[in-house]
Amino acid sequence: MLQILIVDDDKNIRRYLAAVLTEAGYSVSCAYCAQKALEIMENEKIDLIVLDIMMPGMDGYAFAKLLRDCGSDIPILMLSAKQLPEDVKEGFLSGTDDYMTKPVNEAVMLLRIKALLRRAKIISDRRLTIGTTVLDYDSMTVKNSEGSQLLPQKEFQLLYKLLSYPNKIFTRMQLMEDIWGPASDSTDATVSVHINRLRKRFEDCRDFSIVTIRGLGYKAQVEEDLV
Repeated sequence: MLQILIVDDDKNIRRYLAAVLTEAGYSVSCAYCAQKALEIMENEKIDLIVLDIMMPGMDGYAFAKLLRDCGSDIPILMLSAKQLPEDVKEGFLSGTDDYMTKPVNEAVMLLRIKALLRRAKIISDRRLTIGTTVLDYDSMTVKNSEGSQLLPQKEFQLLYKLLSYPNKIFTRMQLMEDIWGPASDSTDATVSVHINRLRKRFEDCRDFSIVTIRGLGYKAQVEEDLV
């Protein structure tokens, strides 16, 4: 069972979040401050942290930064009553993976937690499964019911990026910067060429399709039950 650590100085919020997460099938630990959270992490394997900002002693920003400075890549969902853009920006700059404002929508929070845990598994395993399709980052291969294909590096990285965030729209510029790098001399037409190659390779694949969103960019369209 996946273990989630709630770090919040408000007893009522800890109880509420613990009840919601337990009902959703997670194992839950609670801490009222960063120091207590560190003690728990020394003795338990934590898969994700739900973190408040305003706490006694070390605040949430400092705690997230401490974890990142120590090399921890544990997913962090920051929950706070602070709603200003500069607060959200500081949260992400400190190393948090996602940010929600209180009071939270339970359903949205659970979806975001599911997404963060999924991405963390993809990163650690370097392996991505969508239905019967399996992408192996180390070998740059894609296997499905029709066989196995070794993809050129950029094609594989582009497909891996899109399928890591199913049904999310990426602009050509985002994909260009993520895959080719901001200093690349390539144009966004390069993305279109690689997208067309991927479509041709996987035109008979039933697990996903790459869709053009006119005026925006592309997404990997995946049925919800395959995610």
